[in-house]
Amino acid sequence: MPETEFQLLLKSLDAHKLVDPSISYDSYVALDLSVQNETLKHIDVSSSQDLEKYIWTYMSKHNAKVAYGGYIEHRGIYNRSDYFNQADPEEERNIHLGLDLWIEADEPIYAPLPGVIHSFKNNTNYGDYGPTIIIEHLIDGFRFNTLYGHLSLNSIENIQTGIEVKQGQQIGTLGTASVNGDYPPHLHFQIIKNLQDNYGDYPGVSNQKDLAFYKANCPDPNLLLQIY
Repeated sequence: MPETEFQLLLKSLDAHKLVDPSISYDSYVALDLSVQNETLKHIDVSSSQDLEKYIWTYMSKHNAKVAYGGYIEHRGIYNRSDYFNQADPEEERNIHLGLDLWIEADEPIYAPLPGVIHSFKNNTNYGDYGPTIIIEHLIDGFRFNTLYGHLSLNSIENIQTGIEVKQGQQIGTLGTASVNGDYPPHLHFQIIKNLQDNYGDYPGVSNQKDLAFYKANCPDPNLLLQIY
């Protein structure tokens, strides 16, 4: 399928790294949290402590400072939360729409592109984003948004909507499991063309029925980040 103009724009942009820019992408490792990962069947993925131990052990084994992955990944880690589960299996949300970067709590998070603060919110449902920031960008005639989930509470305490954000500016820090929806520390990064009137929040996980729409509205973040 040919790439859209928007996808080509994302690939052409020189984005700032989301986490510590001194960490080379050579020190990143791909992390598979899909239902196809047989190892996870022996891990209690409903426990943030057990999942964190698995992730940090995996990173240490690969001498990695950051783990990444998850776009359009079918995951089982959402089964623990009623926020994602529905009576109809076709309505169950378990396909991840963003790209995750797993790194220690309190690590600074940086804006990859210039923009303005569109909105922010503490999404407190079990398994949700926790503190979240959305930045609006207008580049070469394309208006779109980037979402940063699982931040610290401090990240949303002293910001205002409409405030300019410079490329490479620190926008927050990562939160702990106690505030980030009960996950090991990580950043959920998502590109969103149309927020559909959402404010400080946007679905980060899709069901199979709506996946075609969300794939079109939330393109692969790696087009911009170029990690792999």
